[in-house]
Amino acid sequence: MSDVIEEGTAETRGDLRLLHYLLRLPWPVEDVWPAVATAEGLREWLAGAVDLEPRLGGAARLGELGEGRVTAWDVERVAEYTAEERGRIRFHLEAAPDGGTTLRFTHETRSGPEPGWRARLERLVTALARD
Repeated sequence: MSDVIEEGTAETRGDLRLLHYLLRLPWPVEDVWPAVATAEGLREWLAGAVDLEPRLGGAARLGELGEGRVTAWDVERVAEYTAEERGRIRFHLEAAPDGGTTLRFTHETRSGPEPGWRARLERLVTALARD
């Protein structure tokens, strides 16, 4: 199923690094949303120790990615978390014409190594396929 993940693009703006991935998922938005916007869903593929208050400004403890806040929240559309040490991660979901979901993923950071997003996103696809 990794063919649903288009190769990521990276760009640098001063000391800011941005990484983008585009996923074309065969599942509807209502099936994908819980995987990126609930503690239970994120635990399955992102990090084992996730605790999340699912609302704008809510606490977001994302395991080894660090602690932070929910910095954008639009139910079944945008979930964005900003971790103090790892920067901002954003999931933007759009309903696809075929009934699936287009997921645009962005990681924006000023420090630290890239935390293996391709492998993590492959785990997301595997977790969705199991459900």
